[in-house]
Amino acid sequence: MDLNLKDKVIIVTGGSKGIGLGIVESLVRENAIPVIITRNKASVLKILPTFKEQGIDLFYAFAELTDNNQCKEAVKSVIDKYGRIDGLVNNAGVNDGVGLENGDYESFMSSLKRNVVHYYLMAHYALPELKKSKGAIVNIGSKTADTGQGGTSGYAASNGGRNALTREWAVELLPFSIRVNALIVAECFTPLYEKWISTFPNKEEKLAAITKNIPLEKRMTTAEEIGDTVAFLLSDKSSHTTGQLLYVDGGYTHLDRAL
Repeated sequence: MDLNLKDKVIIVTGGSKGIGLGIVESLVRENAIPVIITRNKASVLKILPTFKEQGIDLFYAFAELTDNNQCKEAVKSVIDKYGRIDGLVNNAGVNDGVGLENGDYESFMSSLKRNVVHYYLMAHYALPELKKSKGAIVNIGSKTADTGQGGTSGYAASNGGRNALTREWAVELLPFSIRVNALIVAECFTPLYEKWISTFPNKEEKLAAITKNIPLEKRMTTAEEIGDTVAFLLSDKSSHTTGQLLYVDGGYTHLDRAL
């Protein structure tokens, strides 16, 4: 399906690996112009040659997204380069394990900055251009806001905030025909997920215990499946969809895992 995203300028935070890279790759297949904003220079430099081979010169900006000014400058760099912004994908974040018992005020506040505050900042600074283009915003979220996980209060709270902001912005931006939706992820094998699974003594056994509880096909969701759904939500093929939390998770969050 042609999603009519050709030449649409789409910002993807954390777009150089994992889910973010899957989103970028889906947008490239739809002939959009994804722009990666990340602090991870090594991961960007690693993927550039692959896109070069496809004749694609990816634009990117380095920014520490916990820094207000760097968020502002990153958005400005996109406007300076292309003169427009047609979409924003808030994706960057980390399940950082700031729990209730083992956490503290500073760690909790830092987790919110790493995981939800920059969602607000990026949308705030991109908004003037999104109003001109009647663009779309997609916030990537996690099942932890629905299910809890234990030991990760900062991340869970941030994802609850992402869901709430999705609906709040959908309401606030109705007059500008800007659609705002969230895509909620459960179990997707990314570099960060692999790092987490490696903290267990028998990581293969732990991974098998998780995948057997994913109702649809007993497998992890792929980054490509998430990327393709994000592309759809950004496109005018979903032109009357806003304020929705869409779960691309093989039924993990809401279906009976006793199945």
